[in-house]
Amino acid sequence: MTTLRAHFDGRQIRLEDDYPLTKDAKLLVTVLQEGDDLAQERADWLRHSARNLDRAYSPAEPDYTAAMVKEPNPGYDGR
Repeated sequence: MTTLRAHFDGRQIRLEDDYPLTKDAKLLVTVLQEGDDLAQERADWLRHSARNLDRAYSPAEPDYTAAMVKEPNPGYDGR
């Protein structure tokens, strides 16, 4: 899957990036409303993620400490 920038010139959808499309290639088109920006999209995704984390863990979920870890991940730097 590849994301390509494009715009509608009033008659056709025009790709802004060179990309070799094959005949009858399947495409998905997402229309961004005027004024949409990446900051708003990021905020929406963060809000959505937080809501789903709230659903995944109950309010009575215990706090887990490093001492409870049975097999530490050697690649984890403690952040």
